[in-house]
Amino acid sequence: MIAALVRHGEYHQLANTPSAHQPFPLTPEGEAQAREAAATLRQIIEQRSWRLLPLIDSSHMLRGWRTAQIIAERLGGLSGLSLRVEGFDQLAERGVGCAANLTISQIEEILHQDPRFPDPPADWKADSHYRLPLQGAESLMEAGERVAGHLRRRATEESGGSDVKLFVGHGAAFRHAAHHLGLLSFEDIARLSMYHGRPVFLESSEAGSWRQVAGEWKVRAGNGEAMD
Repeated sequence: MIAALVRHGEYHQLANTPSAHQPFPLTPEGEAQAREAAATLRQIIEQRSWRLLPLIDSSHMLRGWRTAQIIAERLGGLSGLSLRVEGFDQLAERGVGCAANLTISQIEEILHQDPRFPDPPADWKADSHYRLPLQGAESLMEAGERVAGHLRRRATEESGGSDVKLFVGHGAAFRHAAHHLGLLSFEDIARLSMYHGRPVFLESSEAGSWRQVAGEWKVRAGNGEAMD
């Protein structure tokens, strides 16, 4: 199976708030990025003579689901295929548990007032291994392991080395998943990002190894956020 990883388009995001589970829709620019993704996917798939599988796996977050829906509508119209979208919790971005959709300063103040926990490190939001000591929270590495597990399961369920399956989700979770799959070094996780709506294609082998076969990661200009 060839997994086409697509980061959702830009969306209406609250400022200074870990974006993991914000429930807001795409911006007009984000919708345009989803339409561009469909055209790019069609071009690459046709150039490589790959076969597109009809079911798109998507994050349940609205920005992911809507990106997948636009791709399904546009790509289906361009290719003549009937595509459908199915949502999966496993493709969500890193969760901050009961602190979901609070601002960074609010989360830090909650921890500061809780006598059970130390203050978080200054770079906690971008720290791949740090997990907020709050109910339901996970680290970026744990989120990546969850996404990698979903990709591995799908690879065992689908047949054919030229079959392309689309996965629409989130940049940080995808990058950490690529690390768990042996494709990115730990240093690459922070050095790279993903373009909105531009696919990265990963191919699985029968032996369980993975390699990148098309698309490109985005090189960060500086120290950006690790979550999208």
